[in-house]
Amino acid sequence: MNKLIMAGIAGLALASSAANAISVSGEAGQKYTNVGVGFGTESSGLAVTGNYAHNDDNGDIAGLGLGLNVPLGPLMGTVGGKGVYLNPKDGKEGYAVAVGGGLKWPVSDSFSLFGDYYYSPDSLSSGVKDYQEASAGVSWTIMRPVTISGGYRYIGLKGKDGDRTNAIADGPYVGISAGF
Repeated sequence: MNKLIMAGIAGLALASSAANAISVSGEAGQKYTNVGVGFGTESSGLAVTGNYAHNDDNGDIAGLGLGLNVPLGPLMGTVGGKGVYLNPKDGKEGYAVAVGGGLKWPVSDSFSLFGDYYYSPDSLSSGVKDYQEASAGVSWTIMRPVTISGGYRYIGLKGKDGDRTNAIADGPYVGISAGF
C-alpha cells in the first residue's frame, strides 16, 4: 500500500512538472529584502517554493514550501504549507510549520492580482508564539520571462517568554522576477 501511495505521489509530481517552469524573484521594501525561487508556481499541480527574507533591525527567515495549485474558474488557488527557519534579531532561533494558501487572478495577459496568507500557531513553532506571513499585490509581465510586481508584505514573529515581536517585513515592496 505504501509503495502504491509513493508511486501515485511521484506520478503527480512528474505529471505536474512537465508544464512547470522555474522562477527566481527579488523584492525590496523600506527595511527588508526577500529573494525567492519557485518550481511549478504558474500552472496547476504541485509547486515547490523557497525564500529568504532579511531585515537589519529584526532578523531573518528562510522557508521551503510545498503547495497544490488548483484552477478555480479564472482564478488559480493554492493550498499548502511551508517549513520556516526563524532567526529574530532579539529572540530565540526556532522554526515554524505554517499552513495557508493564496489566490491569483489574471486580469489580462499582462496583469494579475494576487494574495496569500500562511500561519503557524504556538503548537507548530518553536522560539515564537506564532508566525504569520501575508502578501497582496499586482504583477505586470512586461515580456516573457520578466515580471514586475508591487504590493504589501507582512512577515511577523510574535515574541514568546518575554521576547519582543519582530516584523521581518511590514510594508509596501517592489519586485522583479524571471520565469524559465
